[in-house]
Amino acid sequence: MKYSIQIKPISYLKAHAAEVVRELNERREPMIITQNGEARLVLQDVESYEQTQEALALLKILALGNRQIEAGRVVSADKAFRELRKRRPRGG
Repeated sequence: MKYSIQIKPISYLKAHAAEVVRELNERREPMIITQNGEARLVLQDVESYEQTQEALALLKILALGNRQIEAGRVVSADKAFRELRKRRPRGG
């Protein structure tokens, strides 16, 4: 993905807001908005944003798991399933 073609000044955003929204939804690529020649913000469609947030959440879970493994806070799968079965209501 080339971000260099998706860099626009804030004046472009102001003048072409509807077009920018359409383009973001079609391309599913973020757009970088500059102000006074410096990158100031990133615009992206909602679906892409949600996917990014889900990916970040999964990465956080993986990082937490790795820290727990490194700290020795682990149990075998057999033991974990035994504990879960004990907690499960009977007859369900």
